[in-house]
Amino acid sequence: MKIILMFLNITFLLLNTSMAQNKKPCSAPEASQFDFWVGEWNASWKDTTQSSGMASGTNNISKILGGCVVYEQFDSTPASPLIGKSVSVYNARTKKWHQTWVDNSGAYLDFSGQWEGDKMVLSRSVEVKGKTIMQRMVWYNITKEKFDWNWEGSKDGGETWQVNWQIMYKRK
Repeated sequence: MKIILMFLNITFLLLNTSMAQNKKPCSAPEASQFDFWVGEWNASWKDTTQSSGMASGTNNISKILGGCVVYEQFDSTPASPLIGKSVSVYNARTKKWHQTWVDNSGAYLDFSGQWEGDKMVLSRSVEVKGKTIMQRMVWYNITKEKFDWNWEGSKDGGETWQVNWQIMYKRK
């Protein structure tokens, strides 16, 4: 009888281990919420330093690490020297997206957020000269071929927001 029980325990353990290994990582439906962003994009924005009044760049977005991470490669040259990269991942435990941005100015920015209605909103708080400033990125007017993106700031705890940079994206 002991041998049968030991055999059943081992079989149960092996089945559970096999089932756990077969569970697809990033399988929550929310892990696909940024799929609209994946692709190659032309980006344009108002820029009074350019003779045309507009500037442009590119943004290439892909999924990496088994499709679990959204990888951004932004390049605004030659309009401006900004080149940056980000990684975004959905955390099923917190039910939020988290993004880390780094760029060639040495910036490191960390955001978290989620869908708010028909907009994806990732935000952060930062101390500047002893005061808390809120910053956020907002993706909106989203279709398969285009969307708009805002970089916004708030000095009053999120009561009001000022658009500091608006980019119009069109799929290549």
